Amino acid sequence: MYIEQGYKGSLGLWKYLFLPIGFIAFMAFNYLATINSPVSVEDTLNQLIDQLGSNIVLIILLAPLAAGLFVVLGWTYLVHQQSITSLTTSRKRIDWKRIFFAFFLWGGLTVLLTGIDIYFSPEDYVWNFDLQKFIPLAIIAIILIPLQTSFEEYMFRGHIMQGLGIFAKNRWVPLFVTSILFGLMHIANPEVEKLGLGIMVFYIGTGFFLGILTLMDEGLELALGFHAANNLITALLVTADWTAFQTHSVYKDIAEPVIGWDILIPIFVVFPLLLVLFSRKYGWKNWKEKLFGRVMSEEEFNAINESESKLV
Repeated sequence: MYIEQGYKGSLGLWKYLFLPIGFIAFMAFNYLATINSPVSVEDTLNQLIDQLGSNIVLIILLAPLAAGLFVVLGWTYLVHQQSITSLTTSRKRIDWKRIFFAFFLWGGLTVLLTGIDIYFSPEDYVWNFDLQKFIPLAIIAIILIPLQTSFEEYMFRGHIMQGLGIFAKNRWVPLFVTSILFGLMHIANPEVEKLGLGIMVFYIGTGFFLGILTLMDEGLELALGFHAANNLITALLVTADWTAFQTHSVYKDIAEPVIGWDILIPIFVVFPLLLVLFSRKYGWKNWKEKLFGRVMSEEEFNAINESESKLV
């Protein structure tokens, strides 16, 4: 009953539309500015890095999204008058064990898979480690990246998913809409400019994976841990001249980027296997109902809560 947790707050269509419309408008402006600029995104980033250094540019990229987390949480608490716990999970309290399990599982797999790729394709990587530059990067990344990824989770899989589910009265609409919007949010990334729109399959597919995690597990915890690990480990482990995060990472990818099976394998192989693993660990059932079923009315949800409170 994750979507129904929105009933614990003060409802109102404008309360759910204000933040998404503002964020989507900002993303649209950013995209239009990007495609109409005479300078490519990659060249712009490289110029900024030459002038300010990669750590400062990383802060500039992350800080607005990190601040956005507090905007979403503040809006939820002050305007919706909803607890942060009910925005996060259907459980009585936030399950930090779930967050850390997903974080260390995907972080470990990312390191392992990257290590395998480096072993079999050493010509595609160069050792880039410099301790004096890496330490400031690690501090910045450890502080800001979890805030950035948490903003995206609370905005898409939290705020928008609960709002859309309540007003659409079903689960598939918020799953599809939030997943597609999550993918489109990345359309102005330098990766898209370099590889083409085909890379959007990966971004939208990742959105669906995170949305399924949230609906099946009835909370954001697994998505929060996975997303933080994905961005943090990537920023610290491997960088490239054509990615959004250009950092003083351990390795630098110097291969010419192309869209290949490495884009499709995570979506159609790795993510489904992870869903099976999470399903077995947490005993997920009723997939069809949880992903495509209806959302309870406020009256039904309140009645269940009242009966549960009497039992306690």
